[in-house]
Amino acid sequence: MTKSPLLSYRTPPEQRGTTLIVSLLMLLMLLILSITMNSLTLMEIKSARNDGDRKIALQAAELALADAHADITNSPDSMLSRSAIFSASSNAGFTANCHRGDTNRYQGLCDASASEHHSGITPHWLAADIADDSTQSVSVHYGRFTGKTMPAGTGAFPAKLPRYLIELIPDTQAGKPPEVTYLYRITAIGFGSDANSQVVLQSIYRKENEHP
Repeated sequence: MTKSPLLSYRTPPEQRGTTLIVSLLMLLMLLILSITMNSLTLMEIKSARNDGDRKIALQAAELALADAHADITNSPDSMLSRSAIFSASSNAGFTANCHRGDTNRYQGLCDASASEHHSGITPHWLAADIADDSTQSVSVHYGRFTGKTMPAGTGAFPAKLPRYLIELIPDTQAGKPPEVTYLYRITAIGFGSDANSQVVLQSIYRKENEHP
């Protein structure tokens, strides 16, 4: 009795080669998709971190503006206060070159009268390095003349204390009497948890003279 040969099916060599190429292409597509998703995730994380850092810097700059207002108007620390220097009718204590140094009572006070009237003169807040936190800096660190404190350093805090500069500018309101009066232009800088994240804010402040 003759045995029937077993039927068998073999994939042609050409078909096996096509299957391998398709599999490799699918793996490559999956790899590219995975890399793209990881890149997008990292970008989102970086964007969120930068946004959080900017908020820290913004809040620090706002605190520096408020500290400068207290410095001008009425410092809560009588031992550190220099509020008596500021008078709407006097430019005493201000200099065209700005005062520098952490031991200088007039640190951060600049007379900007010339730059307000002559084109080509760069305002002090643009010319000075207000981010400088050395002992000979032109800018004032938070709390120096008010005694206020705030955390700074690592973590979710500003990397450095915020700083400010005060420029004296003429008060040229229309219809005002001819006497010379002044305003204060305050420029404050705040830092994020990364010192390279910085926000600069500015305000114009008028101190009314006190009358007995």
